Amino acid sequence: MSQIASEFGVHVNQLRLWREIALGNWPHAFEPQGQALEKMRSEYENTIEELYAQVGRLTTELTWLKKKDRQLRP
Repeated sequence: MSQIASEFGVHVNQLRLWREIALGNWPHAFEPQGQALEKMRSEYENTIEELYAQVGRLTTELTWLKKKDRQLRP
């Protein structure tokens, strides 16, 4: 530990603390973030649905306006 500490300019106590934190969290380090990921996926899908609906409404509105414009112009 002291060799690594001197090589990187870090105090030995800091390295010990980092090691304790790393070893304490190791079992959870590679677990998927299931709930957060599922929430993000759900929000993304809802946003996509809303955007497709808006594109549909705007396309319909544009088509209607173009048709009305042609009817008003001689």
